[in-house]
Amino acid sequence: MAKTTFTKNTNAMLPWLGLALLLLIADQFTKVLILGYYKLGDATYVTSFFNIVRVHNAGAAFSFLASESGWQRWFFTAIGVGAALFIIWMLRSHAGQKLFSFALACILGGATGNVVDRSLHGYVVDFLDFHYRNWHFPAFNIADSAITIGAVCLILDELLRVRKTK
Repeated sequence: MAKTTFTKNTNAMLPWLGLALLLLIADQFTKVLILGYYKLGDATYVTSFFNIVRVHNAGAAFSFLASESGWQRWFFTAIGVGAALFIIWMLRSHAGQKLFSFALACILGGATGNVVDRSLHGYVVDFLDFHYRNWHFPAFNIADSAITIGAVCLILDELLRVRKTK
């Protein structure tokens, strides 16, 4: 019985792991392009509100702890690996909950993409630059976008769950 349950749970989470893998591949592919065609600080004007740039972020979101001496590389890598393991465990338990699992898969793909960057380079490659006049939102990447979409979906899932129980 336990083996059947394990196989069933593993098979149910395969589509979610596939989504996470697709996000990871898209993230790493775009970063390889940026690293191959742009020097640090290079930018390409795309529209009046969007540029493609090459930025390195040694910190976390919004360059949190970026100016530290280097320990943050391993700290954020460890957090990413721990989060990935926790998400895989959660996916095994909740693979049938579509919105929740979609959110977890997005976060897993994004977190893994940024862990790969930190492990290989010591920083995360960011390249999407949205701006208005002289104000620039901090540059980000596909992984950051996936994490953000996942976080929004987690909040939405919880709001729908609470609403359903009332």
